[in-house]
Amino acid sequence: METQNKAPEEPTGKVVKTDAEWKKELTPEQYHILREAGTERPNGEVYEEFKHQGEGSYHCAGCGALLFTSKEKFDSGCGWPSFYDPAKAQNVTLREDASLGRVRTEVICSKCGGHLGHVFSGEGFDTPTNERYCINGGGLVFVPAKSAEKPEEKPEESDQKS
Repeated sequence: METQNKAPEEPTGKVVKTDAEWKKELTPEQYHILREAGTERPNGEVYEEFKHQGEGSYHCAGCGALLFTSKEKFDSGCGWPSFYDPAKAQNVTLREDASLGRVRTEVICSKCGGHLGHVFSGEGFDTPTNERYCINGGGLVFVPAKSAEKPEEKPEESDQKS
């Protein structure tokens, strides 16, 4: 999962690019996940990184749209990054996915159409929504929250008068 120190610029409308443009801008893994509806290996390096990331936000690697934050993150034990709800619902679209011989609900970036993963309901997780957004970390960009800055100390004024 890519990490950036600054949040990417949020797209204001739909992001439309040619296949050649996507291939040029995305890594091979990002392209496979976002543009070909691929998936990463469960319990891989990306998942290990995810489990150890602190507070921050998760953006689409294709267009920069805000998708999730660490506030909605939880460890479901499924081997992929999990969230119980999007941080910005209008940036996430759900649609039926009948691939692999069963019906699932696919999670897609509303801004660029990138495949993110799937959402599952009613699995009994102790979360506010009882939903598990099972998301490919390779399609995300993590932006750590800024640590609380200490206020600058003012130099002490001298009591001496001139």
